[in-house]
Amino acid sequence: MKLCSFKLASGKRRVGLVLSGNVLLDVTAGGVISMRHILDQDNLHERLAILKEGDFPRYAWDEVQLLSPIERHEIWAVGVTYLRSKAARMEESDFSATAYDKVYDAVRPELFFKAMPEKVVGSGSQVGIRRDAKWSVPEPELALVLNSHGKIVGYTIGNDMSSRDLEGENLLYLPQAKIYDRSCAIGPCIRVGVDESEARTWKIQIEIERDGKKVFNGETSVDQIKRSFTELVEYLFRSQTFPHGVVLLTGTGIVPPDDFTLQSEDCVRIAISGIGVLENSVMVV
Repeated sequence: MKLCSFKLASGKRRVGLVLSGNVLLDVTAGGVISMRHILDQDNLHERLAILKEGDFPRYAWDEVQLLSPIERHEIWAVGVTYLRSKAARMEESDFSATAYDKVYDAVRPELFFKAMPEKVVGSGSQVGIRRDAKWSVPEPELALVLNSHGKIVGYTIGNDMSSRDLEGENLLYLPQAKIYDRSCAIGPCIRVGVDESEARTWKIQIEIERDGKKVFNGETSVDQIKRSFTELVEYLFRSQTFPHGVVLLTGTGIVPPDDFTLQSEDCVRIAISGIGVLENSVMVV
């Protein structure tokens, strides 16, 4: 099953259960007051099965404005979980190469804060590239959706926008390279009822269009992530609490060539086979 957040013409935020044919069942009308409310329930799958049979308003996908499916969740990320990401980080910076080499093989993963929800956009909205950056790229990632109890309750698609020139200049500039307005896209929905073994069969694809022409595409597999999801979550929740839940981006295995940088009005489409397609145009912020 898939859950999404959407907005009606009236401006009210709603939680939707995605039915066949991309029909959205408005489960807010069934008492689901928020995404956190439904994801925190112990009997999530039984609750969704009951809601699916409810006589609630239904909307076509194109009748509503999709929102990021997160509400008050913090966004965190894991770095250098794919071998390709390790290589790219070492290539972009002689200064930081040794650090990235070590973190790939280290016991402790690299975890960093990415965004508060107000800096996150959903599918159909514009992601941002920094006005003071010269080398900006998208990073297509599987995102783990965790409830306030630290349980993986679903998966979604994340675009961890990154200013590679800033990060490459000095790894201490990572927060500036990663955290700014519209620096993250999440969506279009949350896939629930799936375990890690199934998620690892999924493919991640990206396509970037400029002026109607494809300028980059790439593909990888979730199974290329080096660390288990359980390990990543365990480290994230060490000495941490997330009362509203948290989303964890699991790293990227697709890196555009060094001579590529995003431009305003580019269109970025990220597809994960078990979830759907996250699509955003680009703007300078």
